Amino acid sequence: MDETEARLIQAKAWGGAQRKLWHSPVEGTVGERLRELADWPAGTEDDGGRPDVYGDGLVEEVERRVADALGLPAAVFFPTGTMAQQVALRCWSGRTGSPVVALHPLAHPEVHEGGALGAVSGLRTVHPTDEPRLPTAEEVRDHPEPFGTLMLELPLRDAGFVLPSWEELVAVVEAAREREAVVHFDGARLWECAPHFGRDLREIAGLADSVYVSFYKSLGGLSGAALAGPEDVMEEARVWRHRYGGLLFQQFPAAVSALRGLERELPRLPSYVAHARVVADGLRTGFEEAGVPWFRIHPETPHTHQFQVWLPYDPEVLTAASVALAEERDTVLFRRWSGPGAGGPPGVAVTEVTVTEPGLAWTADDVREAVREFLSHVA
Repeated sequence: MDETEARLIQAKAWGGAQRKLWHSPVEGTVGERLRELADWPAGTEDDGGRPDVYGDGLVEEVERRVADALGLPAAVFFPTGTMAQQVALRCWSGRTGSPVVALHPLAHPEVHEGGALGAVSGLRTVHPTDEPRLPTAEEVRDHPEPFGTLMLELPLRDAGFVLPSWEELVAVVEAAREREAVVHFDGARLWECAPHFGRDLREIAGLADSVYVSFYKSLGGLSGAALAGPEDVMEEARVWRHRYGGLLFQQFPAAVSALRGLERELPRLPSYVAHARVVADGLRTGFEEAGVPWFRIHPETPHTHQFQVWLPYDPEVLTAASVALAEERDTVLFRRWSGPGAGGPPGVAVTEVTVTEPGLAWTADDVREAVREFLSHVA
């Protein structure tokens, strides 16, 4: 079968299963998503208020709540995170006089945006490190080339959702300040970083000059993002949002889902992070008991409610086993597997595990049993 047909079969199997560690936003039906979306305004006194027009109303309410949650002066709603970060880095480039952005080579703009920083915004990037972690203070301080902005992705998703320690993060920010560079946080998943750092969101965001957050990656929104920072920078960001085509006539569905996520999911994220560690331990024990010749759970203790699992099999075999487990046992332990990337060894596959509300019901023994059943389909 072709790739499209395969993905439809996978989505049907995973979306229809009753037992899973997390709900994927691309599974289920349009009707189900619309009913979820209607829950939030139906529970308010004014049925959610009037729809927005060119960024007022509900969109302004989202901006107020994000600024308050992060403890920053102002926030601007964007239809996409790619646009939000392009605008942020362009604004800082104008203020610092430097078009150079220091970031990790695995950061989202380098891997997932088609070279947009250079092609669209005229910016250039440098890499303080290519190790699978955030840069250290020494690497930032000693980088041989000048840069105007340091961008830190928290957590660094493609390296395994990894975070530095709080002390390391503070030192990195201070090193950037010593170079008179501004600091921007790619906080698409910043919402779930507080437990690892042992600090609240305001203290974390307060380290940076600007912060981008996503509404669909952790909060279950339909789409959308926000950029937060100083009032004057946010005012300029509004100008560039319009120039980039991001001032939409109406965005109330995305705004409603963002508000729903801020109210419903944000307070629950610490419990998801804590339970991800239970799930990781259950996976580790399950693989050991099954005699899997080699495996990796990365990080060994998850930093957030997401982490990687590596196994020594072809990704097609493991994806097929994931589908079979859903179809035969009504259980989703893993979803799609992929290869290790360029230069990686053959016969090794990696997948990402997320733990949200459905996963809270799983005990470590439940995870071990699911591992046993999953591996029974691996040939």
